[in-house]
Amino acid sequence: MATVKIGQKVPPLSVSAWVQGQPTNFEALLGRVVLVAVFQVNCPGCFLYCLPQVLALNQRYADSGLAVLGLATAFEDFDKNNLENLKRLVETGEVVGETWKALNKRRLLCDGKLLYRIDFPVAMDRLTKREFGSIENEIDAFISQRLNDFEQQAEPRQQQVRRQVQQYLQAQEYQAETFERFQLQGTPSYILVDKAGLLAACRFGNYPELEADVVRLLQQ
Repeated sequence: MATVKIGQKVPPLSVSAWVQGQPTNFEALLGRVVLVAVFQVNCPGCFLYCLPQVLALNQRYADSGLAVLGLATAFEDFDKNNLENLKRLVETGEVVGETWKALNKRRLLCDGKLLYRIDFPVAMDRLTKREFGSIENEIDAFISQRLNDFEQQAEPRQQQVRRQVQQYLQAQEYQAETFERFQLQGTPSYILVDKAGLLAACRFGNYPELEADVVRLLQQ
């Protein structure tokens, strides 16, 4: 699967279903800055930090040319991070698993449901059954995409990393196409695309400069 790098034209989002809003893609949004919030249903941090932040940006800048999309993905806990739970989330605000535990502990739920509503289009990443041709090639590709300093590590450490990557990959029953195409490292992640449809940023975890980056792209 071809991957995309900063400054390159973004490929279409690969989705299995749109569960909220009209189906769309980057090509249809040329001329606008596009922010894709990538989350998992079973991801407390996505609901504590990412989604509230993105909702605020959507409300603040939608009229200035920002288009926000939500993409639910899955790279673990496939029994929870699935289309059924995503539909329930956007239709009723109901959360599950570790998300429910974390938000309930902080009293951020009402009857097991979010205190806020996700008000932008939301899709489910396309999951395909993972088929290994050569596990060694899969390990090499994973390491080359994510571990820049691998070759500088000592041989025993390299072997340890290869074993860990093999165990990780073999536990992945499915691969999420958009997640892998953008070489995301986890959730929450942010995909930021400029008005020309070029990838401007792709970040995992804390992104304190997100609003500043959005404003800069809107002004270009």
